Amino acid sequence: MKNSILTYLSIFLLFSCNETFAKIKLPSIIASNMVLQRNTSVKIWGWANPGEKIIIRTSWFLETLKVATPQNGRWEITIKTTLSKEPQTIQLKSIESNINLDNILFGEVWICSGQSNMRMPLKGYTGQPTFDGNLAVANSKNSNLRLFSITENGSPTPLDSVSNYKKWDSASPETVKDFSAVAYFYGKQLQEILDVPVGLIMSSWGGTRIQPWMSKEAVAPFLDVNKVKKDTTDKYKRIPSAIFNAMINPVTSYTIKGALWYQGETNRDEPKIYQQLLPEMVKDWRKQWNIGDFPFYYVQIAPNKYIDKSNSQYLREAQLKALDAIPNSGMAVLSDIGSTQTIHPPRKKEVAERLLFMALNKTYGMKDVDGASPVYKSMEEKEGALFLNFNNAETGIYSSETDVSNFEIAGEDKIFYPAKAEIIKHKQVKVSSAEVKLPVAVRYGWSNWFEGTLFDNNMLPASSFRTDDW
Repeated sequence: MKNSILTYLSIFLLFSCNETFAKIKLPSIIASNMVLQRNTSVKIWGWANPGEKIIIRTSWFLETLKVATPQNGRWEITIKTTLSKEPQTIQLKSIESNINLDNILFGEVWICSGQSNMRMPLKGYTGQPTFDGNLAVANSKNSNLRLFSITENGSPTPLDSVSNYKKWDSASPETVKDFSAVAYFYGKQLQEILDVPVGLIMSSWGGTRIQPWMSKEAVAPFLDVNKVKKDTTDKYKRIPSAIFNAMINPVTSYTIKGALWYQGETNRDEPKIYQQLLPEMVKDWRKQWNIGDFPFYYVQIAPNKYIDKSNSQYLREAQLKALDAIPNSGMAVLSDIGSTQTIHPPRKKEVAERLLFMALNKTYGMKDVDGASPVYKSMEEKEGALFLNFNNAETGIYSSETDVSNFEIAGEDKIFYPAKAEIIKHKQVKVSSAEVKLPVAVRYGWSNWFEGTLFDNNMLPASSFRTDDW
């Protein structure tokens, strides 16, 4: 009797396993209403029974495509997209399946990731508004702007498909009010300026460090993943690589144009390691997507009056220095739009615009659009003052103040004093103090909280910086 039960159980399990892939299964992100990256090669993939033959027909490609499912059950095929702006269709057929995907557009696809400042929706958080969010919601109906949201989730191992998500849909008041304000403002303006469809993939989670967003292979050189406490509360939120496994890995076969990243506040207590981790994360993401050094534009954290003993200026410095280690990257500076009341600055439209300017200049070839904030370059000492020079200030630097605030100066004793700073011939900043006769170092905005006062001629603000390494 026992052997009979085992035999029936084995037969049941065999048929159950076959049923798993009896019909074509597609990942969540491959669906009607999606935006495929235009004028390039994109992947379509899914699962079926080993040996299952799948026929694929598209509305833009005359040839019928065929693929046989390998032994592991995962099939994949590469298809060339075009510059057409017309809605497209894809049909997938097998013995057991007939799947029709419709209303597909070719356009520019960007993944938008990070923590709560990237996640902050157009409707804002409770008691924390998003400026211009309500008007944006009212004016949001746009069939050429498509949204796909990945909901917070973690996993101890890499997943093949996202399990928690909001499916592809067109922008409308109903769909955008809970969508990332930064991503929406960026995508809306990109769509209008380029006059092409835009697809936004939102994958962010508030209060997360960078470590969970990195694959196990990428984060392993910096810590022993196997010895990390396996705190599974809150969906593995704090486990290194766990968020990558559930919210990034499942979409790395989906061709993108680039990535937007807004994260760092939760890592503000470890600036040295963050300066190494951010370039490594970007390098690993590019390896996982395997489409070259796609554009990676990120946001420097804004000044804030942290209630703890943070020294967030060091994290801002780490983000600034990471620029030199990340090819094809750019950083949006927020030194002028922080908030004393919240860690979530409400002026998200300006954040998006600064990311947009970088993309237009560097990715889309609009060289007349200024995309880079001024960055400290060098200094020279003359007559008891230090004269500072800047990169990315071809048309000059600017301040609304005659004496630019937030500057400090020090001599060899390493004691900093508030300094007088003035712009000389729209190109240099002269910094001096009666307390310092022989100055050797300058700092600007070197504190948790300050209001940026130094800009280039297009009102892109300078990051906080220091000329010393004390």
